[in-house]
Amino acid sequence: MGENAKAGSPTGKSAEPGRPSRVGAGGPENTRPPESEGVELSIAKLPDEDLMERIVDGSEAAFAQLVRRYQGKVTNLVHRFIYDRDRAAEIAQEVFLRVFMHRKRYRRSGKFSTWIYTIAVNLAKNEIRRKSRLKGVMSLDSLLEATGDSGGFLADKRPGPVHTAHQHQVEEIVMAAIHKLQPKYREVILLRDVQQLTYEEIEQVLNIPGGTVRSRINRARNALKDMLEPILGRRPAR
Repeated sequence: MGENAKAGSPTGKSAEPGRPSRVGAGGPENTRPPESEGVELSIAKLPDEDLMERIVDGSEAAFAQLVRRYQGKVTNLVHRFIYDRDRAAEIAQEVFLRVFMHRKRYRRSGKFSTWIYTIAVNLAKNEIRRKSRLKGVMSLDSLLEATGDSGGFLADKRPGPVHTAHQHQVEEIVMAAIHKLQPKYREVILLRDVQQLTYEEIEQVLNIPGGTVRSRINRARNALKDMLEPILGRRPAR
């Protein structure tokens, strides 16, 4: 993989000496004083790559803007992998700390979104290896997205408590199917169908060829369909 991805590769080590202890909308601690409000408004309009240039120069406002722009996306991505919202938020903090610590290694030749997603995926995979089993719950809508075309037969528009109870039941079944997928299939489904990354971005994030990305996505969708159809069946249209 390119230099950008290498910069974000997780090592599993503790926090590096001298790095900021906390990340939030106000930027890393112990950095320059905040810029003026007018400057922050202009920074909000900058593309990611320009923000990174300012972060390299020590701009706290640029870092805070980048956190605001990506915190939700990164947290959601990690959550899709580990099914633990609180832990996902903690890992997202680590992602931004790594972005800050490795800011001088970033190169404009690559998209910033690909770089930060690479860091997030690597840390999420570390967390999966750390755990003996996955915990938590993914939303039904996201799970249905992840099944691609195979999720159409799960649609149920009936309102009321009966529908809600049915949703919970279906969610448990689909979660069991997702858990049974091999990690290499689960991760491509999440990146493509939930996070909406392009095939090219998935290639860079996972460091695998484009043909492998497409093959794994197709196999994952087919595997989910094969597991779910015998259990749930195709309900007649209402």
